[in-house]
Amino acid sequence: MNKNNKTLHNINETIDDDVLAQYLRFTPDSGHIHLFDQRMLLMHCFSMTSLRQELIERLGLDKTREIFTRIGYQQGVEDGRCLRQYEGGNLKHTMALGPRLREIEGFIHNQAVNRMAFNTDTGEFYGDYYWQSSWEGEAHHKHFGIGGKPACWMMTGYANGFTTTMMGRPIIWREVECVAMGHSRCRVIGQPLEEFEDTEHDLSFMKLESFVSAPGKTIPSSDTLCIDQPETTEPLPELVGVSAPFNAAIHLLKRVGSTDATVLLNGESGVGKERFAKTLHAIGKRADAPFISINCAAIPHDLVEAELFGVEKGAYTGATVSRHGRFERANGGTLFLDEIASLPLSAQGKLLRVLQEGEVERLGGSEIIKIDVRIVAAANRNLREEVREGRFREDLFFRLNVFPIDIPALRERREDIPLLMNVFVKRYSARFNKKINGITQAAHAALWAYGWPGNVRELENIVERGVIMADNGDNLDVYHLFSGGEQIDDVLFRLGQDGLLHKTLPTKDFDDRTTEQMIENLIESKGSLEAVENMVLTYALERSKGNISAAARLLKMRRGQFEYRLKNMQKLQHQLPKNSSGSKKH
Repeated sequence: MNKNNKTLHNINETIDDDVLAQYLRFTPDSGHIHLFDQRMLLMHCFSMTSLRQELIERLGLDKTREIFTRIGYQQGVEDGRCLRQYEGGNLKHTMALGPRLREIEGFIHNQAVNRMAFNTDTGEFYGDYYWQSSWEGEAHHKHFGIGGKPACWMMTGYANGFTTTMMGRPIIWREVECVAMGHSRCRVIGQPLEEFEDTEHDLSFMKLESFVSAPGKTIPSSDTLCIDQPETTEPLPELVGVSAPFNAAIHLLKRVGSTDATVLLNGESGVGKERFAKTLHAIGKRADAPFISINCAAIPHDLVEAELFGVEKGAYTGATVSRHGRFERANGGTLFLDEIASLPLSAQGKLLRVLQEGEVERLGGSEIIKIDVRIVAAANRNLREEVREGRFREDLFFRLNVFPIDIPALRERREDIPLLMNVFVKRYSARFNKKINGITQAAHAALWAYGWPGNVRELENIVERGVIMADNGDNLDVYHLFSGGEQIDDVLFRLGQDGLLHKTLPTKDFDDRTTEQMIENLIESKGSLEAVENMVLTYALERSKGNISAAARLLKMRRGQFEYRLKNMQKLQHQLPKNSSGSKKH
């Protein structure tokens, strides 16, 4: 990318430390330090250095790097969120506060080689900084001497998390010089993920475990996960995230993966419970055996037992052949019981017996069939509450609740949205043969503000819709993504040409008062219907970069209609005097 591109917003502001100081609170009487709304700790640097050294000696360089980079990433996301929330208005100013805030936190001293520059409409980004007085680089050099790899892991993770949160797309900072490599100071370069080559090493911090996917990268096959696992070429489902709630679920999944214990996945609809279940199967000892899934809510109640346990010929009208049930088909492998709370009480009793005895009896049959199946159940309702209400058997609940894993809702892991967006945009761009540059700042704000009742599944559907709606070479905007009646109640902002964030109207129906006020403001500022029309035409042209057909589509007009109005506007501009209010400005 050309870092001198004039379309980029260059960050060259001088930061007033009073801006950040107002958010820092020391209250020693209560033992609290707060930055924004987060509790902070004032720690001894030597203790962090000792911890770092011990982890390297125990876990190795690569694993310790992943841990520290991931911690830094989460810190960067949180500081970015707080700065957007508290400072708001000027994005260039807010972006510039990030490096200064890290200096105040005592990690490094920044010296710009080429200051950060960005364009939220195109997704372009570039940054080039010297990091001086890096505690990480100095600590590594002190304990391990000069090596061949950079060592400012937490700072790199912080830069990744902060700029990814601000830009709404994955931004990677790569340390190209480091005092731990013998350089006089550290140096980092930041660009969008797609503009770097060979980013596997840069992205490894996003993978808590080997079965977690890095954004934009090929998902490993399960034969790469552990030495004693059976070989298979089946790709793993995509599990993408770096947030603390996501990592907590991944940690539990890893813990129980190598066992045969029954697992209960709890979470709202759309959080990805089936992907977790498939991953659990793929990283376990049964990976070469079948994975069978059944949605208990999708099967009519009178057919549930036949689906689960099988049916013998003649058991009921229409049973013309004997048929294996899901338990038999999953023998030796894993059976995933999705939406288990929807199972009728009669089937719950028989399921409990199967789990206790390890044997099934087909409907209409008398033969006892031994089965060896690992059970993974999923519930989108609180099963304890279902038990209290008499809708779910208590003894079955205790049988299923051996190892519960709570999968977080998307609104609880919003920092993962840019990473998930990157995956979905790539997927559907390839499927529909389109080139999508990225997403606009307004779209990023809308994604962050939306409540996500449908969770990750809804995000994927919205991205698919957006890619279909967008023209080739477009950036996804709010109107591409949120055109299905979604309600965004929070105030949204867009970045104007003046570098300031301006309020935009949420994607919901305007009430009469809002519409009346908007019309009144337009008439007061423009003076006539003709001037308002000229403003709209000019806006559509600028938005479409001079493409008349695209501008016409934006206004839901035919090209001929747009050209006719455009010619009238240009003709009027030539006739009006230069100081006329509607001429040269429009």
